[in-house]
Amino acid sequence: MYTHLNPEEYAENLKKYLAENNQEFTGNINKEIATISVRNDNYQYWKPCLSLRTETEDGQTAIRGVFGPSSAVWTFFMFLYFFWSIAWMTFFTLWFVEKQIGSNDFPWALSASFVCLLLIALTYSAARFGQKKAKKEMEQLRRFAKESTLPFEKITS
Repeated sequence: MYTHLNPEEYAENLKKYLAENNQEFTGNINKEIATISVRNDNYQYWKPCLSLRTETEDGQTAIRGVFGPSSAVWTFFMFLYFFWSIAWMTFFTLWFVEKQIGSNDFPWALSASFVCLLLIALTYSAARFGQKKAKKEMEQLRRFAKESTLPFEKITS
């Protein structure tokens, strides 16, 4: 989104909106970036957040937003994908090389590679489950993004 407000004015508007809605949202705002999340009574591992970044382009302020999980959740899932993928490649390579040289040292390698594929699928399923669980909060964050900006400025995309 683009606005004629400078980044400082936009940050002040965000702070004002966040203060007015502090029962529902929490966050950290400065003139370059804002991180907003939905306030709730219990901490959930799947809690999404909205990161808004402001930049100046051609005399206008560009507002770019990214909806997603917290950095801890994202890092955890990327670690799992990396770990299971490397394990799958290792076990599959052991099995393949064993077949090429006619050895029988690692008869379990093919089974272990299938287990790694299953673990990759389970990791993906867990990520999809988390997305569905956080859907209501994502809708609240989308509403925050619209309502915190639209009252102050006509937005062009």
